[in-house]
Amino acid sequence: MSHKVFKMSFASIYPHYVNKAEKKDRTKRQVDEIIHWLTGYDADGLAAALDDKRDFEAFFAQAPAMNPNRKLIKGVVCGHRVEDIEDPLMQEIRYLDKMIDELARGKKFASILRG
Repeated sequence: MSHKVFKMSFASIYPHYVNKAEKKDRTKRQVDEIIHWLTGYDADGLAAALDDKRDFEAFFAQAPAMNPNRKLIKGVVCGHRVEDIEDPLMQEIRYLDKMIDELARGKKFASILRG
């Protein structure tokens, strides 16, 4: 099953991640660090992904290095337990959502990165 979010551009959602973090006195740099930890995108790679407006499907498919420790991310996002989501792409998207939620809630940065 293909979800509408799969075809949304990552660039259209990214500002919402940053805004959510900044409203809670966290930073864009921290959002970028989460994205780097999860996907392996460095600053140039993230900038390219934002510039070419790739959709979520391509964003995750082209990720340089998905972090194997992402499987340690547990909890509820949008009413669903991330560890129980069956669609692999939706699970990746929800991992990112969960990490951004944790950042906005003030969780210690090292624990957000499962360190």
